[in-house]
Amino acid sequence: MEKDKIYQLRTEATKIKPIINIGKNGITESVLEEIKKQLKANRLLKIKMLKTSAEGEDIKQSAEKLAEATKATLIDVRGSTVVIYK
Repeated sequence: MEKDKIYQLRTEATKIKPIINIGKNGITESVLEEIKKQLKANRLLKIKMLKTSAEGEDIKQSAEKLAEATKATLIDVRGSTVVIYK
């Protein structure tokens, strides 16, 4: 994806609130299904991750796995907030 598009999506993401919260159980199958459903409806999705949900990884690594599992593009990771786009 080109940089202009990513920059535009990051700007757009600042205006939306996190729809999904990932808690201490981490990235489960039901969480992945919900994310896929939300991506289909919204295309741009902001996800809040609990710091303990990373299972020993940092949030960036978890976000990359999440994007890969949902076949989405990782747009941004800031603190414990992840933005993906499909």
